[in-house]
Amino acid sequence: MDNEGSGQRRLTLRRMGGSDIGARLASIWASRWTKVLVVLLALAAAAYGTILYVFARDLPSVESLRAYEPALPTTIRSIDGTPIRDFARERRVELSFAEYPRPLINAFLAAEDRTFFTHGGLDYPGIAAAIINNLRSDDRPVGASTITQQVARNLLLTNEVSYVRKVREAILAYRMEDALTKEQILELYLNQIFLGRNAYGVQAAARAYFDKDVAQLSLAQMAYLAILPKAPSGNYSAERNPDRAIARRNWVLGQMAENGLASQAAVAAARAEPLGIVPNPGNRFATQPNGGYFLEEVRRQLLGRYGENAEDGPNSLYAGGLWVRTSFDPRLQDLAADALRDGLMRFDRGRGWHGAVATLDPGEGWAARLRAAGLGTLGYDDWRAAVVLEKSGSSASIGFADGNTSQLIAANASLPRREGGTAFSALEPGDVIPVKREGSAWTLRNVPQVSGGMVVQDPHSGRVMAVQGGFDQRLRSFNNATQAMRQPGSTIKPFVYAAALDHGMTPASIIVDGPFCVYQSAALGNKCFRNFGNARGAGPQTMRWGVEQSRNLMTVRAASQTGMQNVVRTISRVGIGDYSPYLSVALGAGDTTVLKLTNAYSTLVNLGRQTRPTLVDSVQDRHGKAIYRADARPCDRCNAPDWDGRAMPRPPLPGRQVMDAMTAYQVVHILEGVVQRGTATTLRDLGRPLFGKTGTSSGPTNVWFVGGSPDIVAGLYIGYDTPRSLGGAAQGGTIAAPIFKQFARGAFENMPVVPFRAPAGIRMVRIDRRSGRRVYGGWPTDDPRASIIWEAFKPESEPRRSIRREEIVAPAATAPAAIRQRRGDADFLDRQGGIY
Repeated sequence: MDNEGSGQRRLTLRRMGGSDIGARLASIWASRWTKVLVVLLALAAAAYGTILYVFARDLPSVESLRAYEPALPTTIRSIDGTPIRDFARERRVELSFAEYPRPLINAFLAAEDRTFFTHGGLDYPGIAAAIINNLRSDDRPVGASTITQQVARNLLLTNEVSYVRKVREAILAYRMEDALTKEQILELYLNQIFLGRNAYGVQAAARAYFDKDVAQLSLAQMAYLAILPKAPSGNYSAERNPDRAIARRNWVLGQMAENGLASQAAVAAARAEPLGIVPNPGNRFATQPNGGYFLEEVRRQLLGRYGENAEDGPNSLYAGGLWVRTSFDPRLQDLAADALRDGLMRFDRGRGWHGAVATLDPGEGWAARLRAAGLGTLGYDDWRAAVVLEKSGSSASIGFADGNTSQLIAANASLPRREGGTAFSALEPGDVIPVKREGSAWTLRNVPQVSGGMVVQDPHSGRVMAVQGGFDQRLRSFNNATQAMRQPGSTIKPFVYAAALDHGMTPASIIVDGPFCVYQSAALGNKCFRNFGNARGAGPQTMRWGVEQSRNLMTVRAASQTGMQNVVRTISRVGIGDYSPYLSVALGAGDTTVLKLTNAYSTLVNLGRQTRPTLVDSVQDRHGKAIYRADARPCDRCNAPDWDGRAMPRPPLPGRQVMDAMTAYQVVHILEGVVQRGTATTLRDLGRPLFGKTGTSSGPTNVWFVGGSPDIVAGLYIGYDTPRSLGGAAQGGTIAAPIFKQFARGAFENMPVVPFRAPAGIRMVRIDRRSGRRVYGGWPTDDPRASIIWEAFKPESEPRRSIRREEIVAPAATAPAAIRQRRGDADFLDRQGGIY
């Protein structure tokens, strides 16, 4: 067989050499299209690198959005937890995505970004249309920002109008779409977008425009909010352009129907609704009209503790979203404010009109300027601030913050002026004045020149429940209750006598009410003290009598015998102030504040245990974590999950002991006599145990009262902002004590009547009130002027006397049966149920 005819073939394999690969690549590179492609790729890479270097090298990290916390207002709550005020530069309420109703989300998607859930961060058709439009127009460049781009711009970039910013925005949008879910991006958008009326975020806007939460909005109201991102205060403002606002709202509703986001029937019904915008409510919560001084003091404390803005820390006042629980009691605050105002008005009555409270331009836009002044009501709820627009003849045209106008006739502005003439003759256009409606006419009112301050405190915890620092915080923010340094006058005397009681004296000790002079130096000679009103000395009297009648000569004599070093040490320990050991300090020459003095009296009620005066009970951050507690006492086992069989755990008593408990009670018991028969007898008919002390400083420039019950202590003073004489007849008992009385009538209503508690060891002994001698044959009565009273003594300090045997036996045999049945002081204690 022929091998060639067999059909077999021989295959030969040959390894391709390097020269062959090179030839092939050379052949490919020789092609013109290959070179063009490589150049284009190189240019693209260079362009991409340039873009990243120029536009993206300093972009903020998208990861920061995961931990992003928008600026939230600080909310202030009262003693019962009711929100009463918030502090914010940006009004915002943060919600989760799930808390936003789906129709509201659909409204924003229809208005801003209908393809939000399908695009990757950019709307390319929209970008192309915007480029063409910008090339054709010389106006402000427009863009086609998606919601993702808007979030990038608002949270991570600036509002600069430029193509550079648009490129940076696009880069960030891409990165955001990779780092966050669509729901997370939309939640950021709905919580931070500015919608006018100082509202940031949709929930805040729902409150600002409709006074509703987002879940309560109608479809028409949701659509209106969705148009606001474009121009919240311009083209679509309900106040300025209501027709354009309705037209744009209806367009959004149409887009919702066209894109299947709402039914035709629902859209038709929504289009028929009016806008229904409420007047700008300003603060989210209705601020207590009398709480301005208290809340301003809280604001100052929070600023000092946490800072003002986000740059100062995560818990700043205006951005930290704090929840602040205070001891503010609206009822007590209203009572304190009204009582102090009424007292200021009584004192100022007949002193003439004091002029306008402010001035402003009465030209066009006067209503906005009056609103910006923040006056609203002035002092009383039925007083309103008005600006004089023009005056002619016997009437003046006045305008109010809401834009309404009225007339003020001369007969209703006839208050006399010290300079002569009437108030009406002095009115000028632009004057801001207080007026009150009486019938169908407005009547001019007068803000008193004299001022003052008042503090109400719980003596057991130190919590301050009310602060009134003047007539009205909107007129003058300076807080006379916490900031004004004033001489306390005779209200310092209880602490002088407390030092005396600590150094051997008793309430029955005899002190001479007579001339008392001190040699000062060869140049100054003798300093002779006087009683108030130059009252003559009454000779030897008990300490109690000297306090009740507020005798200066007895006070300086007691201070001298005790030693002024000891007196000022006692005054310093109770927190009134640090003074040099001069005898004049015993009569109230040193400066202090109403808050400090009220807290010192609370220390007396609290049996010498001093608590720190607080306005803020606790502070929580935006996540609910407690970051501050006023009551930080440790309490072992208080949080135990179950009872462990041992005694119930109790926290230690608050505060620290700064005065002997028996000394404190002795002073309180003496100060009860000030109310019963001393300088504060105007309070006696309140019909409950009360203690207190009046005070009048030299001049007299200030009049005081500090005191209260076992559960509420209040302090107040009245004086001019620049200290000057109140007039020779001014006294604490006639001016300041009646203010406390007005407050107390309301404050103590429905409160149980309880006596002041006495500490262990106090001995209650019957004495003759004027002589201080111990009494055996008589008994105290309810008559405040009774000669026999119960007096409080420390052990082994009560008055003693030696008596003959027949004086013991004979009275026992001849005394009436009713007297013989009262065998001793123990019977009195049994009837009273113990010593309190």
